[in-house]
Amino acid sequence: MTSTPAPLSGPQFGSYLPDEVSWLLTDLSGVELEAPAEEREEAIQSGGAHYAESLPVEYQPSAEYRKLFADALERTARRVALGVGVVAELLRAERGDDLLLASLARAGTPVGILLRRWAIRQGLHWPHVAVSIVRGRGIDEVALRWIAAHHDPASVVFVDGWTGKGAIVRELSAALERFGGFSDDLAVLADPGHCVRTFGTREDYLIPSACLNSTVSGLVSRTVLNERLLAPGQFHGAKFYADLAPADESNRFLDVVSSWFDDVAAEVPAVVEGLRSGDRTASFTGWAEVERVSEHYGIGDVNLVKPGVGETTRVLLRRVPWRVLVRPASELSHPDDLAHVRLLADQRGVVVEEVPGLSYSAIGLIHPRFTRGATGADGLAV
Repeated sequence: MTSTPAPLSGPQFGSYLPDEVSWLLTDLSGVELEAPAEEREEAIQSGGAHYAESLPVEYQPSAEYRKLFADALERTARRVALGVGVVAELLRAERGDDLLLASLARAGTPVGILLRRWAIRQGLHWPHVAVSIVRGRGIDEVALRWIAAHHDPASVVFVDGWTGKGAIVRELSAALERFGGFSDDLAVLADPGHCVRTFGTREDYLIPSACLNSTVSGLVSRTVLNERLLAPGQFHGAKFYADLAPADESNRFLDVVSSWFDDVAAEVPAVVEGLRSGDRTASFTGWAEVERVSEHYGIGDVNLVKPGVGETTRVLLRRVPWRVLVRPASELSHPDDLAHVRLLADQRGVVVEEVPGLSYSAIGLIHPRFTRGATGADGLAV
């Protein structure tokens, strides 16, 4: 059998405890990969490079923004904890107690750790690894081979934070078709795009880990797939930003959410039963809305339309945003979920447009004519 590399773990890589996650990644911390958004987009466009070959400069939040994150965490932690419990108990009911969590790095990683903590509370041991998936290139096949060599593929549950329009869901399904034994049923806390069967809710609500980048994800960068840096047989790469430790909120996020587990435990069974007795078909209704928005605004490419409060936040943090669409406050059950979106938009001079009847809380639009890294479905510049 072909050998595979060894996983990475904290404190040598990332700020999570070593037993909470094993990163199936290659450490590229010593490589200069970052560029300002506009320069990076220009380089991608002019050279036809893939978006995953480089990294955006990590957003350093202002004191005002960090306070918004703290407020959001305090306000939403119970909701997130309930979602974690619901997803974990759905998995137990439908997949059994012997599971391996494989989170999609990096947004899925905090969720995978929270699911693992919930399982521990139930007396279960769910190992947890983080793997890379890249739009247009698929999931890291070296990582899949590592998983298959160490665990039963039938026990593997892929985990992410939320769904947008479903691009990564489709990427995962397509990639796993070449590997026997793995289920492509992605588990997420929020599924506003109706893209998966295993979810905590289909409400588009704020999961605070969407508010920050590496400083809420174990100080680990977005994953990198660059053939100039990675040899065949290596995992996809990522960087560990050890220098950002003073601003790290990763473990605080986990601890605050976990502190609510006892409080929400009694509510979980009824929510699980309600979901199991209802229609959980993955209808991808969010994709249809994205197509309507793309056509209405003359964008011409659904990949420039990022639906959901989480994806909108990402657009504002690390892309070149054009405008943000939001549902009016009167239509939102939690209007404060958009406070950080409005602040970021104001800081970047981005128009916020209220759109009654929007099925998502917010939709971020990447600039269709200016940004050069507005990548298409294959990950290349459009």
